[in-house]
Parts: sequence; structure tokens; C-alpha cells
Amino acid sequence: MTTATPGLLTVDEAMARLKYGRSKVYDLIRSKRLASFTEGRCRRIPESAIQDYIRDRIEEAA
Repeated sequence: MTTATPGLLTVDEAMARLKYGRSKVYDLIRSKRLASFTEGRCRRIPESAIQDYIRDRIEEAA
């Protein structure tokens, strides 16, 4: 059983929040549009990075 750290999401959790597929989330990470980091073999995405990404998308659309 894994315990999630508050404020940090796995790729699967980020996929669920954004309603995007795995490839899209990794594309966003690769292009640096979605901040993330790795600890060992685990990739984590701060919740604030999800909020920043959504805010940026809204601003682009305006």
C-alpha cells in the first residue's frame, strides 16, 4: 500500500484531474508546460502545477 503525500500527485492522479491520457500528460511534462520531478523512479506532480497549467490554458483562450 502506498501513501500519497499531500500536495503531490502521481501521473495517474494528474491524468484523472486533467481528464487527459498518459501520453498527453507526459507530453506536457516533456514540454515543461506541466512542472514535475522524480524521486528515485517515482514521478510526482505538485497540485499547484496542475492549477498553474489550468490557469495558463484559460489565459491563452481569453
